[in-house]
Amino acid sequence: MQALRGRAALIVESDRLEIVPDGILAKSLAAPGEGGSMAEARFLDRVDAGRQLASELSDYANQPDVLVLGLPRGGVPVAFEVARALNATLDVFLVRKLGLPGYEELAMGAIASGGIRVINDDVMRMANVSPSMLEAVTEREKRELARREREYRGDRPQPEIRGHTVILVDDGLATGSTMRAAAQALKQEGPKRLIVAVPVAAPDTCEAFRDQVDEIICALTPEPFHAVGLWYEDFSQTSDEEVRELLRRAQATERTQPR
Repeated sequence: MQALRGRAALIVESDRLEIVPDGILAKSLAAPGEGGSMAEARFLDRVDAGRQLASELSDYANQPDVLVLGLPRGGVPVAFEVARALNATLDVFLVRKLGLPGYEELAMGAIASGGIRVINDDVMRMANVSPSMLEAVTEREKRELARREREYRGDRPQPEIRGHTVILVDDGLATGSTMRAAAQALKQEGPKRLIVAVPVAAPDTCEAFRDQVDEIICALTPEPFHAVGLWYEDFSQTSDEEVRELLRRAQATERTQPR
């Protein structure tokens, strides 16, 4: 397994824990009309975000080699709308955070399909994490990654990446290490072109991806940014069942609608 040195995201919603300053958090919980998140939100929910993001990707519509991959769980509703608008194939690409033992919400790294691992050196150093502890957590998360692959994909094979234009979608980018791990894994599979697309991102994170993928599309890069969820009116968790249902719907459309 290849280790990539970098800063890992702290993830809320399936794999992202976002740290929001107290004053901003209080503001985000305020009632509408009192400076609350509903007054600031640019997206109603992930469906709305996906539709808005799709308009930024119209150049890729109706191209038979385009594959849209959503990062479960929250990225899948966004990706579903993108794939539908572009008449493209939809699938999932899984990434799992490596939680610090005893403080599992704190990420000391992340793994992605394809054997890629991103390590947060700061957390590793502060928590004095031993190599054996890191490997134990990695092995556990690898098993969970494989289980989720089976749960979401069932008997369907992994999508063909080589020679395809891949659009990798999530519901937003904070520090970006989850997306970074996914992008690095996909690049090893030989896509013709790799595009990262999100509805909202921290400006510096969005800019940092320009040197890592063929194209980065961030529909919204607010300053100050604070957290992904503050830019959604409804940022409730996406369930595993919703992910499976969206994949079923996408497959049904694919069978009846020629590419």
